[in-house]
Amino acid sequence: MLIGYARVSTIHQNLDRQLGALRAAGCEVMFAEKASGKDVKGRPELERAVDALGKGDVLVLAEWDRATRSMHDGITIMQRVHARGAAIRVLDKPHLDLTTKIGQGFLAFLSALAEDERERIVKRAADGRRAAARSGKRMGRKPKLNERQQATARRMLTEGLPLREVAREMNVHHSTIARLR
Repeated sequence: MLIGYARVSTIHQNLDRQLGALRAAGCEVMFAEKASGKDVKGRPELERAVDALGKGDVLVLAEWDRATRSMHDGITIMQRVHARGAAIRVLDKPHLDLTTKIGQGFLAFLSALAEDERERIVKRAADGRRAAARSGKRMGRKPKLNERQQATARRMLTEGLPLREVAREMNVHHSTIARLR
């Protein structure tokens, strides 16, 4: 039996392309989730897909990095699948024979590349946040109170009004006012 697994990283991404490819490949059962590829922890659908495999079954992936972006996890997945007497097929690598040690080694190499790509994505995002902070761009959501409202709230506090009363007056939660101190 062909068992498909699809994953996207964020709720803003769409599973349709992968699910269509898995359907076209003849998958009878499919598992899909929206979760980070960082590691396999917290990925119940991947666990269910591997657990559903029996002897002679094939776990089908549209792309290898949909299973994992970690070399260690990639090797673990391969071992778990093979321990069940099943195989792995990666649709975007049709000539890769994963029943051989060479094919499995190549898959481990692909896992290392995916892990490296993830590390570069994380680094670029951090670099972008640092550059934005240096240029004075504000990160996060918009403040509940503008500068003038913050000054008014501070003045009310220095005049002795209780924090919760100031919060009520400014129509915000008391923790918002507490952060102004």
